[in-house]
Amino acid sequence: MQEIERTLPAPAEWRVELIGVPEGGDVHVKLRLESVMEGVLVSGDLDVPVTGSCARCLEPIEDTLHFDVQELYAYEGSTTEATSEEDEVRRIEGDFLDLESLARDTVVLNLPLAPVCTADCAGLCVDCGQRLDDLPPDHTHEVVDPRWAGLAAKFGTDAPTSSPGTPGESPTTEEN
Repeated sequence: MQEIERTLPAPAEWRVELIGVPEGGDVHVKLRLESVMEGVLVSGDLDVPVTGSCARCLEPIEDTLHFDVQELYAYEGSTTEATSEEDEVRRIEGDFLDLESLARDTVVLNLPLAPVCTADCAGLCVDCGQRLDDLPPDHTHEVVDPRWAGLAAKFGTDAPTSSPGTPGESPTTEEN
């Protein structure tokens, strides 16, 4: 058994659309390598810094994520390698293990596709685009009925905000 504990710079492209590990960020790796019958069992954990944007309000996010890893690296010609054609089995290449691909796959596949700054983030106002968490609770916008908007613009008055009359009613007219 061998234990490895190192802090390494993150390579480029460990990210999804809204969040990722900054290139050169400190990735803390603590792994245990154990010889087993079929190969080498790698287990341990990764701590990685992430930066990105909230999917709801677009505020910046900075955090450190913790991932547990466990993977078997099979010896060439082992029965594990021969029986798992549909499952990809990592292989020992000579005397080396490709631990970067294990770390990359673990991090990128577990990054949230829609990260949020807080669990109860309300997002942005659809009318003004401001962050709802920063606005007062009674924040509203007057909605102008689009059927009256042209007349309101022509006469310089506010258009009614409700629909005129009920269906089936006819407008009243004065006769001379």
